[in-house]
Amino acid sequence: VEYLEEMENDPLWTNLVIFYREGLDFLLKEFQDFYSNSNNSVERVDELRGELAQQEESLSFSQTIQEGVWKLFHPEASNVLSNKESQTKILRSTRKVEITNLNSKPVKNVPQEVVFTANALLTIPPAGKRFDELGIKPSLWNALEEVVHEDQAFWYDHPVQIGVEPDRNEILYGLHHLSESFLYEKKLKNVSEEDELTVILSASVTHEGLQGIVKEYTEYELEKAHGLPGLKVYLFTEAETAGLIHEVLVPAANRYFSNIKDASALLREVVGVNGKYGRHYSFLKAITAFWQVFVDPDKKATFKIDLDQVFPQEKLLEETGKTAFQHLMSPLWGAEGIDSEGHPVYLGMLAGALVNEKDIDISLFTPDVTYPSPPFRGEDSVFCSRIPQALSTVSEMMTRYDKGDIDGNNSCISRIHVTGGTNGILIEALRKYRPFTPVFIGRAEDQAYLLSALLPGDGGPALRYLHKDGLIMRHDKHAFAEEAIKAAAIGKIVGDYERILFFSNYARILSSDIDDIKSIIGPFTGSFVSPLPQNLAYLRLSLKAAEFFDTKEEESEYKGFALLETGPRRLLASIREVSMGDGNGLKERYEREKKAWALYYDILDKIESALRKGDPFAIELQERANRLVSNASVITGENP
Repeated sequence: VEYLEEMENDPLWTNLVIFYREGLDFLLKEFQDFYSNSNNSVERVDELRGELAQQEESLSFSQTIQEGVWKLFHPEASNVLSNKESQTKILRSTRKVEITNLNSKPVKNVPQEVVFTANALLTIPPAGKRFDELGIKPSLWNALEEVVHEDQAFWYDHPVQIGVEPDRNEILYGLHHLSESFLYEKKLKNVSEEDELTVILSASVTHEGLQGIVKEYTEYELEKAHGLPGLKVYLFTEAETAGLIHEVLVPAANRYFSNIKDASALLREVVGVNGKYGRHYSFLKAITAFWQVFVDPDKKATFKIDLDQVFPQEKLLEETGKTAFQHLMSPLWGAEGIDSEGHPVYLGMLAGALVNEKDIDISLFTPDVTYPSPPFRGEDSVFCSRIPQALSTVSEMMTRYDKGDIDGNNSCISRIHVTGGTNGILIEALRKYRPFTPVFIGRAEDQAYLLSALLPGDGGPALRYLHKDGLIMRHDKHAFAEEAIKAAAIGKIVGDYERILFFSNYARILSSDIDDIKSIIGPFTGSFVSPLPQNLAYLRLSLKAAEFFDTKEEESEYKGFALLETGPRRLLASIREVSMGDGNGLKERYEREKKAWALYYDILDKIESALRKGDPFAIELQERANRLVSNASVITGENP
């Protein structure tokens, strides 16, 4: 405390001092609450205390002490490294689903029935670059001149830096490879020559001022791509989503749901693409239900890709016997079954897996996340997310149905841990269960998406992801996006700490018993639901900064200072956000968003019914919707 008081008068350290001084009180209170109220907390604390008292050798080399620390702060990492095989068997058994009914109407024609989606993340040009060196339209220079002086509003893992060379532009990369994959399906006669693939692309920005130029920039870059054969691409920025709200959804709400006050404000909160990851992720799912009602009733599913991931078609065919599209036609997608607890489940969602570009020559089934090895230093000594992530990757994502007692016909596994791309949902499931990721979720939006529908309230089947074995995409981010990854590294680190804060509080909104939630979503997703979220956020930040400074290398020290400049500011804002209204503020936001999405899907149901009856008002709205969609069309690749 004396040290903090001494540093408080130094302008360079004022924010950091405020961060730690404010933290002293609520960190102690949080730990006291944990010690008094959490299951086995007293036992875990006393056990670690006893081990520390008895330990004579250096703590950094004691695996016993390490396991005790994890057991207290990160129990999902404890007792795994020495029991990998048994833990894998246990997790697969937990995830096993006995199939009672296959989907009688699975996807049969991917181009006609599946909408592909992806999100483009954009940020300002690299520091020090002159605008005339960027290869962008001169008409964008003036706008960029103002934007580069704005404070960053949102953080993404590796956004496209405006003006980056085409061969390192993730948007072009992902769409080009999707086009190539589609042409491969045509080559094998899996789809007809006339078929086109519907692709909905959303565009999210790190700085508010980029909203006004993102459409022009993206269209310009796509025009330079010399066509994307077979793809019909539709680009939705915040402006396009606003059009859907004000010209279609709000008039429908006013006509059919006159009891809803200020439908416009309600819908604007959730229907859009700017903001934290949760907002655009939910939109890219929900827009496909809109598409089914207003644009193309033949659409029955959506599949999301990340733009740094590609279908390795030849490898898929060689190692699994199926192409990407053939994997999507499984009758397991939409099947019903009974889980390991005896509860009914509906596999209306689907998840594949990833293989790193550097590992694909070994096998498609090479885990993209592997177990770490000791010694564990810095933040990993308190919270090592890679351990449960590796366990989940091996146990869930790498499961193959042609081996063992899970055969892919009578049984399969459901997934909790999914990736941001390589996942899909049937529109029927989307409209029935209405899942969404809350707007306040800024990391792991893919894993948060299922949580809103995790516990069915009506006693019916629970919505779950089908693990589609063999549906594997190649992850290429390190092959072309190193500069963008480095530029966003600190933001990603801090986002991981925010993830603990928001997931832990979100779980408490869904259930008064977070152990119940954790038992379903563990080990990886559940490890971010903690009874000590604020303590973990502070500890991890401090230990990560110490790691950077300990190297004595100039670049690492720069990262340490950058972390201490960004981290406290963002974490303090996040702590205040999850604590507002004595902890009820976040719950109120969630309930409001749930109400907004209910209105959205109720509108679609009403319009669909009215269109069947030939209602002139509904027909007029459909015409408006199709004009808006047509205006969002960016490029249509010519079929070769």
